[in-house]
Formats: sequence, C-alpha cells, structure tokens
Amino acid sequence: MCGRYTLHTSPERLAERFDVAVPDSLEPRYNCSPGQELPVITGENPDRLQFFTWGLTPSWADEKQGLINARAETVRQKRSFADAYESRRCLVPADGFYEWTDLGDGKEPYRVAFEDDRPFAMAGLWERWEPPTQQLGLDSFGGGDADDDPEPLETFTVITTEPNDLVSKLHHRMAVVLEPDEEEQWLNEDPDAAAALLDPYPADEFDYYRVSDRVNSPTNDDPDLIEPVDA
Repeated sequence: MCGRYTLHTSPERLAERFDVAVPDSLEPRYNCSPGQELPVITGENPDRLQFFTWGLTPSWADEKQGLINARAETVRQKRSFADAYESRRCLVPADGFYEWTDLGDGKEPYRVAFEDDRPFAMAGLWERWEPPTQQLGLDSFGGGDADDDPEPLETFTVITTEPNDLVSKLHHRMAVVLEPDEEEQWLNEDPDAAAALLDPYPADEFDYYRVSDRVNSPTNDDPDLIEPVDA
C-alpha cells in the first residue's frame, strides 16, 4: 500500500516540472497522510495544483469512505473506483513515499525516492462527493432548518501495483509511479490505453533508506523525518 509520502520540493521546481501554477504559499510536506488536503493535478484543470482530501469517497456514497488506495489489478472492476477510473484520473505529485517492513515483533519505516530526490507523479483517481443535506431543528410538524448547500468534498486515492525488485524488499505493494511522458496520457487517454501505464516503475533509479520512527505519527511533519538513521 501507499499510506504516507513526501512533497518537500520547492514551488518553483514543482511549477517547472509539471507546468502548472503553484501557490507560493505551498509548504514542504514531510509526512503527507490520509485525511489531509494535498496537491493533485486533474485533467479537468491540468494547468494548476488543486487541493483534495486524501481518501476517496465515491460520488454515490451515502457517507464518507476514505479509500486511500486502489489496486491496479481491480481498479476498473471495483464499484468504488470504476467511475473515477473512466473519467476522473489525476496526478499526485510527490518526491518520496514511506513503506514499513514487518520484522515480526514490529515494523521499521523506510523512505523510497529517486536517487536524485527529484519529484514525480503517482497515478491517482479523484471524486467530487455531495454530502447529504442534514436536517436540523425538526419540530412537531416535521419542519426544520436544512444545512444549506453543504460544501462538496473533493477526494483522491493513490493506485498501487506489484512492487519492483527494490520495493519488494520492504513491502508487497507500491504506488504506481508514472514516467514524465506518461502523465498526460494518464490524464487524457481512453481507459484501455491508460491501463497500460499501471506497471511497476523500474527499480534501478530508486533508492531507499531507514528513517525515524517519528514518521509513524501523522502529527509529525518536519525535515528530520527524511533524514537517514542507522538501521
């Protein structure tokens, strides 16, 4: 799975890398976690970063669901993801992701990144969910005040696939990382063509290293999290 990632690349470099408008106020993130509002790039607005909540809720759902990952092998068949796969694919900018290796008596966190720490895009899906209107203050006549125009919730999920030879040493899944020349295809190609992009990224450009157990807590988000520690 992919349950945490980093995006500490400067706004200027992100703007150049993805050819999008990036707010100067974008802060470096060292522990992007589910439930947080994080940057994505959609085919609907491909020229700017948007901020969606990590944890997809399908448009038809009665309540929030928070699905953080979708499996590449079944993404087109699962009802939760099928509609989004057809027409709402997105890029999730990152410059590393965390995986935990199971030691039997505990887990150790590792950061996986390109050897030059350059940013990349993970393949994602997004949805716009309209919360059901909440009825408030019902009286004996069945009247009441509605929660007028509840804000729609825009959410996303990260697609995972089988790991490459490097990540397989840590975990049995990894995020789908796209080649730069595949990113526009992922946003705009027909679903059949997009499916061909869901293979593991080659291992030879990646590296991984042990990081602090402090990354286990989503409340920690500082540069020390990406510093190597002795294994």
